[in-house]
Amino acid sequence: MTEEVRVRFAPAPTGHLHIGNIRTCLFNWLFARHYHGKVILRIEDTDLARSSEQACETIVDDLRWIGLDWDEGYAVGGPYGPYRQSEKLDDYRRYAKTLVSQGDAYFCYCTPEELEEERRAYLAKGKMPRYSGKCRNLSDDEIARLSMERKPVVRFRVPVDTVIVDDMIKGEINFDSSTIGDFVIMRSDGVPTYNFAVVVDDAEMRVTHIIRGDEHISNTPRQIMMYEALGLSVPKFGHVAMILGPDKAKLSKRHGATSLSYYREAGYLPEAIINYLALLGWTPGDTREIMSLQDVISEFSLDRVSKSPSVFDHKKLDWFNSQYIRVCNPDKLLDMALPYLDRFGVGEDSLTEAGERERLMRVISSVKDSISNLSEITEEVAFFFGDSLEICDESAKKWLEGPTGKPALTGFVEVFSGTDTTEFNREEIRVGLKKVVRDLGVGARKVLMPIRAALTGRTKGPELHVVMEILGRETSINRAKAALLDTRGYFGDATSL
Repeated sequence: MTEEVRVRFAPAPTGHLHIGNIRTCLFNWLFARHYHGKVILRIEDTDLARSSEQACETIVDDLRWIGLDWDEGYAVGGPYGPYRQSEKLDDYRRYAKTLVSQGDAYFCYCTPEELEEERRAYLAKGKMPRYSGKCRNLSDDEIARLSMERKPVVRFRVPVDTVIVDDMIKGEINFDSSTIGDFVIMRSDGVPTYNFAVVVDDAEMRVTHIIRGDEHISNTPRQIMMYEALGLSVPKFGHVAMILGPDKAKLSKRHGATSLSYYREAGYLPEAIINYLALLGWTPGDTREIMSLQDVISEFSLDRVSKSPSVFDHKKLDWFNSQYIRVCNPDKLLDMALPYLDRFGVGEDSLTEAGERERLMRVISSVKDSISNLSEITEEVAFFFGDSLEICDESAKKWLEGPTGKPALTGFVEVFSGTDTTEFNREEIRVGLKKVVRDLGVGARKVLMPIRAALTGRTKGPELHVVMEILGRETSINRAKAALLDTRGYFGDATSL
């Protein structure tokens, strides 16, 4: 690139950012970072009724959480602000006035009822509705009369032409302007329409490349015509194919949660989301899947962005997330997992207790290979907390009630209660478990499964010696005794223990 690359991400503050928003932002961000350019965050809040301050702050918070920073714009400032459309209304009116004075735009006094009548007339003839242009050439007297009764909008006077878009992703696209019709650029309340506002903003903010979803393709010829009418440089456009649900329809809430806030609350790691979304419509040119962000930046290019839609696969995202959880630093993983341990009375204060942070890191690390998101931790580690344990798992009950249940637990209590050493490390635990198995003279599974069931209430989970080391000698023995003494009578009278 011979010029500095300047891209923008411009969400509307009307709700949470969704997966499609983030993928668009990511592709802009990767493109800019690859070429050492600038990323601009602009807030498009001309829909004053639906926009909110809270949504603005949520956008900032979500972007910072997922790690997509910006060099200029909302919340950080910059040389080409304001970066919020509601603060630029005078600018839009000034540009509209220029277009009117040049004859490239005009005042339209048509009422909604008149426009609806026109629309129906076009449809009745089997034609695509468009504005007829009836206010294009009003006389001064007609304007004076109509202005006494109505507030006009401003319409752009569409020239008869073929607009050519050299799309960076889809290639050359031609548009016949005669099918477009004169379109509104300023509403009667003085607020700009989307197409006009973004032209003014992108020009004033020196945006060089516009990378956005392909639902905006139909907007592109309108914007190019306005750039040219105003004598402004036309940026390069690249339109990314949309994201589809598993049924190949546009991704929406009916396919499940699509907002970034959902995935954040469910315990997905930002690195995993970024890695998955980077490959949702772009390829590094080989079969790699797990890629560092720096690798993606160095290899990103728009010529490897697919022209076809991509399907969002929740299971695939789960797989990515599980891979990142497995290699996550234990300290960092614990900090991210803390909100999911709240039900066990674990919080920031707990970490100040001697040895507790280390114990909790071992708890989390013991289950990290078996979860796909952090919210699953709550269920997976529940047996590590509390003095008592209720056996609810039916398969665990069967092992406890089976022929090796009582002898396995009895042998377990005898071996580990009779150990003289104060150590209770994995090596001692392995030796002790081998002795229990050897003394019973049956297969290891028939001995160890009842012990696992008594200590965890389930038949699956971390390795038994890992569980025992974390629980400690006293808790491990007490849980085995509790299973033998259970009032539901797994083993009849076990009061002799």
